Amino acid sequence: MPRSPLALAALASVAVPGLDVYDVLRSPHTDADFDVVVVKDATGTRWIVRAPKRPAAGAALEAERGLLDALARAHDTGLLSFDVPRPRGTASLPEAEGGRAVVYSEVSGSALVLSRLEPGPGLSAAVGRALAQVHELSPSLVEDAGLPAYSAEEYRARRMAELDAGIQTGQVPPRLADRWEHQLENVAWWRFEPTVVHGDLGEHQIMVTGDRVSGIVDWMDARVADPADDLAWLVAAAPEDSLESVVEAYRMARRETRDPHLLDRARLSSELALLQWMMYGVRTENDDVISDGAGMLADLEALLFDDEG
Repeated sequence: MPRSPLALAALASVAVPGLDVYDVLRSPHTDADFDVVVVKDATGTRWIVRAPKRPAAGAALEAERGLLDALARAHDTGLLSFDVPRPRGTASLPEAEGGRAVVYSEVSGSALVLSRLEPGPGLSAAVGRALAQVHELSPSLVEDAGLPAYSAEEYRARRMAELDAGIQTGQVPPRLADRWEHQLENVAWWRFEPTVVHGDLGEHQIMVTGDRVSGIVDWMDARVADPADDLAWLVAAAPEDSLESVVEAYRMARRETRDPHLLDRARLSSELALLQWMMYGVRTENDDVISDGAGMLADLEALLFDDEG
């Protein structure tokens, strides 16, 4: 049962001594894994309260907390030009539930609207530079927080295992399965340098102020893996000319050797996200999610192969 906003506001007062809650709003980021609210104190300062709904989510929240501390230091020392949520305190949940709620200071700005991206040196370039800064971070930041780290070959094998599991459900259209198998078996695509990866980027995770990226939020899926994953949402939905500006700024800000198949893998990652959504439904035995995912896979097959025809 979802926790009430007032219950989460009470946890905030416990987690941050002296916090005088003036108002509370349920956040749109509440989902299957977390209850989330925004609370305002008497000074108008906004705080985010996140409480896990299941043990696995609680473990992810604890790992993210350590990473956020490291990312905040990276911002304060100039390695990152954007801020991240800063954990300010925790409060134990009732014994029957277990785990802890975490209270964060809110990152300034508003969520990126993809239609605001235009070609040129403005916001599109700022997004590209911000992604490059993430990928230039030391992998030890993620590893020290206990989050996953993969070599390029390990990550390719992980993707192949995901596809095999999906095929076994009988819900993956054969032409899609063949397409993805061919791309995963193309070893030339998978010669990349693993980097720190946010792992769940989209419009709602990137906060902007004017033409500047002011913050990036929701780091629970961070890992050392394929940098293409953080470009997948842009490849899937951004206007092509704006994407070119993002990628140009990104590549100029990276120190690594040019990755010729970065966008190929990003496109594959955006397609495999639909498979991952369906498999989430399989793991949680949620028939609605399974049906939704299978429908999206069928639509993708029609789109891809109609275009080819």
